[in-house]
Amino acid sequence: MTRVWFLPLLLVVVGSVVATTLFLDGSPGAAAALLLVFVLLAGVNSPLIFPRSIGALEAQRRGAADGRPVVYWRPGCPYCMRLRVRLGRAARQAHWVNIWRDPAGAAAVRAVNDGNETVPTVVVAGQSHTNPDPEWVRDHLFPSA
Repeated sequence: MTRVWFLPLLLVVVGSVVATTLFLDGSPGAAAALLLVFVLLAGVNSPLIFPRSIGALEAQRRGAADGRPVVYWRPGCPYCMRLRVRLGRAARQAHWVNIWRDPAGAAAVRAVNDGNETVPTVVVAGQSHTNPDPEWVRDHLFPSA
């Protein structure tokens, strides 16, 4: 749990220290702008922008039942963030597994990536795809009839 929030908290603390320094030096406008940038960066790097994660076993069960992709991700990963942002609202259709919270999810990722925890790893119909194109994932969220 702490590892998930380490980077966002670090960004807020560093931003607060720098903003306080600027404020005390007589630049309240610059301090406010800089603090806002750091808070936005913390929000983007937090798990809050991702759909609610479920366990790997539950995601695999649901994915097998409804055919939707299972996305293994971790907070702070720029490629995971890119996938999440490019999917937009459609991201909620996939089953998301945070590998830092779920050891079974981390093991599943290592099993298909030569022992590495390379994310995002997307599993569709039992086939894994490491760092796939977001459009490819979107196509598998809404398969054509």
